[in-house]
Amino acid sequence: MPARRTTLSAAAVFLISTLALGGCSGAGTPDGAAASPGAGAGAGAAADAADRGTSPLENPDGTKPGLAPLTSPEEQQAGRELIAGVATATAGPKDGYDRDAFGPAWTDNVDGVPGGHNNCDTRNDLLARDGAAVERKGGSACVVSSMTIHDPYTGRTVRWSKQQASKIQIDHVMPLSYDWQMGAAGWDKSKRVRIANDPLNLIPADGSQNAAKGDSGPSAWLPADPKIRCAYVVRFAQVSLKYQLPVTAADKKAMLQQCGG
Repeated sequence: MPARRTTLSAAAVFLISTLALGGCSGAGTPDGAAASPGAGAGAGAAADAADRGTSPLENPDGTKPGLAPLTSPEEQQAGRELIAGVATATAGPKDGYDRDAFGPAWTDNVDGVPGGHNNCDTRNDLLARDGAAVERKGGSACVVSSMTIHDPYTGRTVRWSKQQASKIQIDHVMPLSYDWQMGAAGWDKSKRVRIANDPLNLIPADGSQNAAKGDSGPSAWLPADPKIRCAYVVRFAQVSLKYQLPVTAADKKAMLQQCGG
C-alpha cells in the first residue's frame, strides 16, 4: 500500500514539550456502561468526574484519564504539527476483516501495552482509569460495578452502573476495521491484539456516539461536542503514528481542520 510520511518539525516537538511541562489539562466495546446524565450522582463525584480529563498532548501513552479539549492557539498549533506527521494512503479492502483477528475482546493477555497481564481485563482497566467514585463488585479487585464518568464525546457527566452497561462503551479511537484497511491486515496477530487493547486507542464514551461512529474516520464522523474535536483527532493521530498506520487523505484534511488548519 503506497504511503506518504512527513516528520514532525522541531517547532512541533518544542511546542508539545512546552505544553507538557506547563501542565495544560482539562475535562474520559462494544461492551460498556452508564446511567442518564446526572442520575444518582453526588455533586462531589460529578464535579470530580468533570475534571477527569487529560490533554492528549500530555498523555502520549494513554495511561492518564479522559480526554480534555485543546482550546488555546498554542495547543491547536501543536496538534496540527503532530497531525502533519501522519502518513496518508488509499484505504485497502475490508475483505477478510473479523473482530477475532484482533484477539478476544478486552483480553488481559496482551504484551507491550500498559495494563497487560495485570489480572484485570482491558474494559475494566479503562472504566477505572476514567471513572470517579469507582465501586467494584464485591470480592473483586477488578470488576467495576458503578462510577461517575465524564463522557468527552458529549460533554456530559453520568452515573454509570453495570445494570445499564451499554450506556458507556469503550471506543476504539482508530477503529479496528479502519486499522485493517490501512495496513493491519498484514500484521501478525500479536500486534493486532496490542492496538485493540492499547489504552492510547481506547476512550470510554457515550454508547450511542460509539454506535454512530462505527468504523468511520474523522472525515465521516466526529464527536457531538465541538469543543473536544481537536483533542479527538490529535488522539487519532497519536495512534496512527505509534502504529505507523496511515490515514486517508480526506481524514488527514479533516483532522487538520478540527485544529484550525
